Amino acid sequence: MASGQAIFRRAELLLGNEAMNCITSKRVIIFGVGGVGSWCAESLVRSGIKYLTIVDSDRVCITNVNRQLMATSKTIGQVKVEALKERLLSINPQAEITALQQIFTAETAESFNIGSYDYIIDAIDSLKDKALLILMATQTQAKFFSSMGAALKLDPTRIKTAEFWKVQGDPLARALRKRFKRDGQYPKHKFQCVYSDELLENKGTPPDDGEEPSIFNKPHTNGTLAHITAIFGFMLAGLVIQDAVNTHK
Repeated sequence: MASGQAIFRRAELLLGNEAMNCITSKRVIIFGVGGVGSWCAESLVRSGIKYLTIVDSDRVCITNVNRQLMATSKTIGQVKVEALKERLLSINPQAEITALQQIFTAETAESFNIGSYDYIIDAIDSLKDKALLILMATQTQAKFFSSMGAALKLDPTRIKTAEFWKVQGDPLARALRKRFKRDGQYPKHKFQCVYSDELLENKGTPPDDGEEPSIFNKPHTNGTLAHITAIFGFMLAGLVIQDAVNTHK
């Protein structure tokens, strides 16, 4: 059990044995392990989560290095989920990490069996796939948390959480709400999001550095900083741990 391992002694000191046992028993799946999802995964494993599934189709490229946990000069070209899995197992060799080099789409959605998890974390960039995950995740009994846009941010003090329909100042949340209204399909229940109401503009010119195109085929590349994406990821992990601790009471 997590509470019996020396690496979790400080967490157990704060939370107690029963809470740590509860955390250890939870099953979590993260969709997207880039700038936000990778830090979320690390925080969860360091906090005692043992059963973790990480989903991402991409490989590490050079422009990931400034903000993605597993992206280093040595991991460029590696499959992201495999590089991250190796990192997570170096933290807790007893963790059970399932690495899926896949993408969540309408065609693959059912294969993930998301209803079997206690927590579903959304760190997807694609608007279409993100909207689908929100709709499907909120139909399950799992607790669902979602990251809104983390690019074009600088001020860490403006990062916060809110219920999806109350998120303000975030273009991604606005686009999602517009899509739900257009299609007449809505999330089955409320869910918490991590977001920032800050929105800056790119000041530099996107370099032609040979970055491998993402399978998401995102239309624009925006500037992003590690301290912002990491805080987004840590806050998502914090929502999971806080909920698990409160659940066991």
